[in-house]
Amino acid sequence: MAFDAGVLRAVVREIEERAADGRIEKIYQPERDEIVLILRTAGTESRLLINAGSSCPRMNLTGIRTENPASPPMFCMMLRKHFTGGRLIRASQPGGERVARLTFECRDEMGFRTERNIIAELMGKYSNIIVTDSEDRITAVLKPIDFSASTIRQLLPGMVYTLPPPQHKIDPTTLDRRTFMAAAASADGDRAAVKFISANFAGIAAVSAREIVYRTAGDVGATLAECGERLFDELISVMREAESGGPRSSVARDASGVPIEYMYTELTQYKDNSSVTVYPSISTAIDEFYLKRAEEERLRRKASDIFRILSNAESRTERKIALQKEELERCAMGDEYRRFADLITGSIYMLRRGMENAELTDWETGENVTIPLSTRLSPAQNAQLYYKKYNKAKSARVHLTEQINIAEKDLQYLATVRDALSRASSERELSELRAELYQSGFASRMKNYTERHRHTPLIMRFRTRDGHTVLCGKNNTANDYLTTKLAKRSDWWFHVKGQPGSHVVLECAQGETDPPESAFTDAAMIAAYHSAVSEGVSVPVDYTRVREVKKPSGSKPGYVIYHTNFTAYVTPEYDAIRAMEEG
Repeated sequence: MAFDAGVLRAVVREIEERAADGRIEKIYQPERDEIVLILRTAGTESRLLINAGSSCPRMNLTGIRTENPASPPMFCMMLRKHFTGGRLIRASQPGGERVARLTFECRDEMGFRTERNIIAELMGKYSNIIVTDSEDRITAVLKPIDFSASTIRQLLPGMVYTLPPPQHKIDPTTLDRRTFMAAAASADGDRAAVKFISANFAGIAAVSAREIVYRTAGDVGATLAECGERLFDELISVMREAESGGPRSSVARDASGVPIEYMYTELTQYKDNSSVTVYPSISTAIDEFYLKRAEEERLRRKASDIFRILSNAESRTERKIALQKEELERCAMGDEYRRFADLITGSIYMLRRGMENAELTDWETGENVTIPLSTRLSPAQNAQLYYKKYNKAKSARVHLTEQINIAEKDLQYLATVRDALSRASSERELSELRAELYQSGFASRMKNYTERHRHTPLIMRFRTRDGHTVLCGKNNTANDYLTTKLAKRSDWWFHVKGQPGSHVVLECAQGETDPPESAFTDAAMIAAYHSAVSEGVSVPVDYTRVREVKKPSGSKPGYVIYHTNFTAYVTPEYDAIRAMEEG
């Protein structure tokens, strides 16, 4: 779903209604291309988010709170200097462009009142945030654009701001029936109505065009001729809903509940295997649509160094295992070398120095064997050479088998780190993973890494439906802490069978031997959900007493062994697990 001009128009109207006259209390820049303005209006706080990233650019009044960097970037410092205490006096959208202009009344360096603007251009990979003064001269740009980047339009401090080049399309906000009919008359009647709208009218995304056509003809694939003049009426009707601020904004989800589209009006085009939820404002719908997606994108950026370390370590380890297995196959010749040496020794009276080959009979099989000999060595020396090769192959086989076993365990460990990384949800969890990789020797050359003071690992807490406490580790370090230090020996320990996952402990009350069956089921579901097979059905989960779980000396973080256990088969239920989670 593109953040089109209609969505932006609805957001601008909502800002005018909810944040007009609001004063900026705080400014944050949680990401390189994202800013958050905290506005207070008549005692009510509003969080205005502007994201100029290439993957999901957007602007809305958000309820999502994110972690902020310890040191604010320079762009954030500049915004704080010029806009803190400023009052929002106007929010506007020039024409049908995906550009929003926020005008604030601020104080200049001398203390006099002046107007400053924050301009958000939300156009995919060309998205940007520009700051201008009262004369529209640029004072700062989030992503400066010089002549080397574009010969059409530059954005640099000191230049006068100009709007992006026009698309030479009709502005739907000023559209009248005559203009629409003239455009329709010049188009092919058999052309898909969706393509006609997208090609002729500015700022209308594909989902909006499909919605307009569906409301007109009941089919998103309808042609221009099938829609007729009714297409204009529906287009104007949908545009008016954007002007009203999107009070019936909606999000469409697929059969698995994943958001696929959102719009400032109620989506009616989705029927089979889909669901549509209506929200009271466009900002709420945007938050709902981007909640998980934005969090995944944010963590992917912050964890890029960890992903790189894991990928390099995994590929390096896999290559090493492949080479070691090839070498191990060559070591199979060791038995053949011993056979050659034994035959030479047993028939040494028949051989002499200078022979290139020895044609001997194997007394065990009766078959003739041709044995290569070194002409520079005596028969006895040739026999010793083959014995030496045999002993070398024998030692190498033992050593290589051990090294392959170690490397395969390293791969298993890296898989557990990758699993923990896939479920990380905060900067602190990423820091714990970095420290774990550093301590394990996989990130010893991590650039600019300094080992920090270790905090108590993060442990998730759950309350089962019958009131029992369940603890869950978030990474290998937390798993070790939970299993070896925090849990009591009489508690019950859970882990998904044969897959990377969290250690889970079901606490027993004082004097309690076995909690109810429902508590075991809930704990097993939590263990299955916090694993690499969280979306599986009938997932096997091993469980045993904590006292049966042992951590071998010198083993990798999170690695434990157990020999006595039971196995439960459960299907993780997301809603039930979220309901059990404690803050």
